[in-house]
Amino acid sequence: MTEKLIIIGAGMASGRVLEHLTDEAPDAYDITLFNAEPRGNYNRIMLSPVLSGEKAYDEIVTHDDAWYADARVTCRFGERIAQINRTAKTVTTENGDVLAYDKLLIGTGSNPFMIPLPGHDLQGVIAYRDLEDTQDMIAMGPDNKVVVIGGGLLGLEAAAGMAARGADVTVVHIMGHLMERQLDEAAAYLLRKALVDKGITVRCSANSKEILGRDGHVRALLLDDGTELPCDLLVMAVGIRPNTALAQDAGLAVGRGIHVDDQMITSDPDVLAVGECIEHDGAIFGLVAPLYDQAKVAAQTLLGASGRFVQKELSTKLKVTGCDLFSAGDFADAEGREDIVFRDPARGVYRRLVIENNTVIGAVMYGDTADSNWFFGLIRDKTDISEMRETLIFGPAFQGGSPQDPLAAVAALPRDAEICGCNGICKGQIEDAIAAGAADLGAVRATTKASGSCGTCTGLVEQVLAVTLGDDFVMPAAASVCGCTDMTHEDVRRMIKSQRLTSMPAVWQECGWKTSCGCHICRPALNFYLLADWPLEYRDDPQSRFINERKHANIQKDGTFSVVPRMWGGITTPDELRAIADAADKYAVPTVKVTGGQRIDLLGVRGEDLPDIWADLNAAGMVSGHAYSKGLRTVKTCVGTDHCRFGTQDSTGLGIKLEKTLWGSWTPHKLKLAVSGCPRNCAEATCKDIGVVCVDSGYQISIGGAAGMDVRETTLLCQVATEEETIDVVKAVTQLYREKAKYLDRIYKWMNKVGIDWIISRVFEDAAERAALVERFEVSQSIYRKDPWAEHATERAETYRPVADLSLEAAE
Repeated sequence: MTEKLIIIGAGMASGRVLEHLTDEAPDAYDITLFNAEPRGNYNRIMLSPVLSGEKAYDEIVTHDDAWYADARVTCRFGERIAQINRTAKTVTTENGDVLAYDKLLIGTGSNPFMIPLPGHDLQGVIAYRDLEDTQDMIAMGPDNKVVVIGGGLLGLEAAAGMAARGADVTVVHIMGHLMERQLDEAAAYLLRKALVDKGITVRCSANSKEILGRDGHVRALLLDDGTELPCDLLVMAVGIRPNTALAQDAGLAVGRGIHVDDQMITSDPDVLAVGECIEHDGAIFGLVAPLYDQAKVAAQTLLGASGRFVQKELSTKLKVTGCDLFSAGDFADAEGREDIVFRDPARGVYRRLVIENNTVIGAVMYGDTADSNWFFGLIRDKTDISEMRETLIFGPAFQGGSPQDPLAAVAALPRDAEICGCNGICKGQIEDAIAAGAADLGAVRATTKASGSCGTCTGLVEQVLAVTLGDDFVMPAAASVCGCTDMTHEDVRRMIKSQRLTSMPAVWQECGWKTSCGCHICRPALNFYLLADWPLEYRDDPQSRFINERKHANIQKDGTFSVVPRMWGGITTPDELRAIADAADKYAVPTVKVTGGQRIDLLGVRGEDLPDIWADLNAAGMVSGHAYSKGLRTVKTCVGTDHCRFGTQDSTGLGIKLEKTLWGSWTPHKLKLAVSGCPRNCAEATCKDIGVVCVDSGYQISIGGAAGMDVRETTLLCQVATEEETIDVVKAVTQLYREKAKYLDRIYKWMNKVGIDWIISRVFEDAAERAALVERFEVSQSIYRKDPWAEHATERAETYRPVADLSLEAAE
């Protein structure tokens, strides 16, 4: 007979227990779930976005009715448990129903602490704890005054959410600076400044004396200096206390919380507890990460496995009112400790590291927390920082003697580096999920739960995706270009052309950019659009390109690089092969690979060796294969009439001509071509961005193929009689693609938007338009086509440049 499990409380900890149980042993228990709230599990961390209007409640529901039904969980929501009888092994509801259990799990969470000020029981005095509280705050608008007592995370999120809805909000905090447990005074100053800029009044070192009312409803908060702060709503956000009343009445061992051992078992072997209601080895818990660890152990205990809960070093990475915050370890002043501090007032960035005995013991970051996981790893592992002290404050991108790219730093992270603190997900787990087919953020989140709780690690998860998938990674689609603007790609491009905007500052100004310097998403797009529309007026900004295009090599998962010299049409010579072999020996290249694009790839080149290996290959007459670029990659060919008895045209010769024509060109995404000498299609021309199939009567040109994560056959564009016509059509369609396509759209995506008939009308049927496109293409090529490897000395200066020019990399 199936054992009966009763769970009291449908919070985030007990919800995670349910997930583990139903995933690992769905038939192990007959489960009944009680919750005092009239609903099931939702992500309480995300109540703040609901308050501010960024999300709807439905978006933060973790388990809906269908989930509970599929899991065969009996739900009794809106029902409180009045009593636990441990002797009879029963629970009694407030309605008098008595239910028996074999195992009981308590997840009653915590209660908000309400300061017992005179007047605290007036209407309009609330905590910030659940959906009902949030709905009360949502009702506050431009005609309302609100006072929030408490300058911690919850209080500030409450204040920011109501201010976003137009309410007049004042925060009252008894301590000298905000969030004193997480931030030092300097970081708190920046946070306070940001709140004031949002129209929120902040009063620190302010002591509340009494809550004043009228007709039973709150009207003002009286401070002990006699100041009255009028309000229609007063929110107390001053902390929480474990909800232990039910457990205490049942005779369980209780201190500050319900006592549990390492298996999450209480003083009764048949009763377990998890979440904010427990006490383990003298500690109580408020962050979600340890709650999820407890849930995993509790599920193992219920299933007879040998799990063990271990308290870990914790960090706090939070987003308050749009400002990123991070703190970890001990950052209090004490004898024998040193500080390393970085301030950038213009960007609102602050970092402080506390050093003791050549180890980092504490860190506080405000405004830019991209490197927080790395710093937390140093604290947790007690890493000796003696050798990196001079560059330590700048983060992992500056270790090893020269500034690196942030994606390189992510690539170099070990597999056990923690990425998602809430769910305890490391880099290796994300890589394994990607290898199993998770190709975007949603799939990784569904598989691993990384970024699924507070969401602050989302950018880091996307960086792991980008490093692992390379060109196959596509940034999530959004209505606007990025968070810097509300305009779409199409809107921005229209403005650039119609208003003749020829510089990034002009675009930022005229298009109303929310930040004055763009971010790592919009800057590469703007750089491309300006380059495509105004090649004579605009100059390419190398620092607005992605890492591979800046390094002129492909970053690999271990932080090394892949170097691919160009082989025109897949043709090489003994001298070129000797040069490649010599370079591989000289720079200890671990892997030499023949690529699918008929070239040779040198894999595992160290970043510091790139300029020198480029110079050696250049000296042998070889140039960059642009295997990293948003531009022409390869032109794959078969041997054609030179050697093949089926060949109808000189496919090799045409492929070489096309590659030398398009070499060095830039496009919205990578561009791959192929020329097959006959319809047998040995060069696989019908799955390339642009493909040419030679036939007896000439050349069939088709576009829109792909052979990556999307597999697509090309669509016929036209058939022409001569090589010259073929080259002109390819030039024209390439130029039209870069003038009209959205940045990071492959040709097939652009073709699906505009239609093949429209493209045919421009590049084939309209001879004058084709000629104009060809002319614009040739003008651009004459200006910008160059071999970046040949300029390795200049490139080295750009790649390893001073700290002040790292805004884009820091964002990435």
